[in-house]
Amino acid sequence: MNTQNIVEIIPFSQDLKDHIKTLNIEWLQKYFRVEEKDEIVLSNPQEEIIDKGGLIFYAKYNDEIIGTASLMKIDDTTFELSKMAVSDKAQGLGIGNKLLIHCLAFAEENGIKKVLLYSNRKLLPAIHLYRKFGFEEIPLEDGIYERADIKMEKIMP
Repeated sequence: MNTQNIVEIIPFSQDLKDHIKTLNIEWLQKYFRVEEKDEIVLSNPQEEIIDKGGLIFYAKYNDEIIGTASLMKIDDTTFELSKMAVSDKAQGLGIGNKLLIHCLAFAEENGIKKVLLYSNRKLLPAIHLYRKFGFEEIPLEDGIYERADIKMEKIMP
């Protein structure tokens, strides 16, 4: 099935704000647990991501939101790829790939120099995807997320 022309990546809007929480809670509960930090950010995406200079993108497929990813601002040239989740029913359609391509293209077009992320080594497809797009492992500091056992970054061209 070719989803190239029917998956649309759209920006955050107030009417879509609940999707970031729904998709991420579904994903977190499947693999880990919802941490207090997750609950705060996912319940207040406007205040915690957008108002702090970050962005949220959604993957729309057949008029349904099936994926999301965020770029959370750390400083003027560094953003964290975060809150990336794809609905179980859309797994295998390349939605994560499309969201990542979109986030990296946005970063490059807007002068972002570094994109970093936190993940877990048991998420093999995700780690493979990040490596494919040039993310490299860097030292992980303590206390970011309980579930994080790997930190990766991509230096943008």
